[in-house]
Amino acid sequence: MAQYWLVKSEPEAFSWDQQVANGVEPWTGVRNHMAKNNLKAMKQGDLAFFYHSNVGKEIVGVVEVAKEAYPDPTAESGDWVCVDMRAVKPVPKPVTLTSIKADPSLADIALVRQSRLSVMSISPEHWDRLCRMGECEH
Repeated sequence: MAQYWLVKSEPEAFSWDQQVANGVEPWTGVRNHMAKNNLKAMKQGDLAFFYHSNVGKEIVGVVEVAKEAYPDPTAESGDWVCVDMRAVKPVPKPVTLTSIKADPSLADIALVRQSRLSVMSISPEHWDRLCRMGECEH
């Protein structure tokens, strides 16, 4: 069964528009052990929300895991990994962090509880709720 995720990127470093333009892109630069373990748990075909962090603070698109974890070529040392992500579709109505925090049914997602985590698991129930909020088909 497919799992769901949320991956964060600062739009000035790598934006949704760049993901769309590139098609498939390595998700590199993760340097947090919990986030790394989440990357390692991703399977080909899993879906993830693409979240603009820092500027915007909103879910703007959906990506799919195109290639499972492999050594991150940007890492100078350590056992850091990356996955390849493929752009699937934009979220018609971006879902802001403010609207997520305002929804009691989303109070326990990692985006609220562990705000600095860059790669996180999303439950099927939360995925469905966030898709409805973003007016995207799922």
